[in-house]
Amino acid sequence: MKLLALETANEQCSVALVNATQTLFSQLDQRAKAQTQTILPMIDQALTQAGIKNADLTTIAFSRGPGSFSGVRINAAVCQALAWAHDTPVIGVSTLQALAQAAYRLLGLTEVTAVLDARMNEVYIASFKLENGIMQAIDDERLLDYEQAASYKKYTVIGSGAHLIQADLDINQAIHADALDIAAIARVMAEKQQWVNAEQALPVYLRENAWKKISEQGKASK
Repeated sequence: MKLLALETANEQCSVALVNATQTLFSQLDQRAKAQTQTILPMIDQALTQAGIKNADLTTIAFSRGPGSFSGVRINAAVCQALAWAHDTPVIGVSTLQALAQAAYRLLGLTEVTAVLDARMNEVYIASFKLENGIMQAIDDERLLDYEQAASYKKYTVIGSGAHLIQADLDINQAIHADALDIAAIARVMAEKQQWVNAEQALPVYLRENAWKKISEQGKASK
């Protein structure tokens, strides 16, 4: 197995290349909104360093959202382009699940409520519990206002939107997922061949009419 994982849904950029047991490459660029400049060079670096060609990839995994509108769109577009070139199957991983996986990887938490700032006084939210090393969803991903989200949370809140629904937040809980977390989840899915073709590598926004709200999101984020 040779799995390439991409993460740009959180306004940063990371790439990981793994096989069935090892991480062959991992790089994170934390500069905000630099995904379009960094994602392709990082992919090239990953393949070159590992001595692998695009055609050798078993699957490509990407963070399918919810998250930053432009970041999710970039992730899906790059994944599709790479997959179409060599008819490589793809795996879409929930951004919230990846965030929960990061909480396990970085903090050792096994029950979390993942929360991402969705702007416009709303958050993306879902809860997860560890099963066989992977954080699995126990409820639906939702787009909620702060008050609704505070009632919806079940466990320790983590992520960029955690402080919006819980005032007494530990700074360590404001973590971000990266491609390593996408790879950890996708590796298990790839072993079961739970993938789709490139045309089904679609982003998930949760918010309706996302295209019409880009300007509103921009104003809300200032």
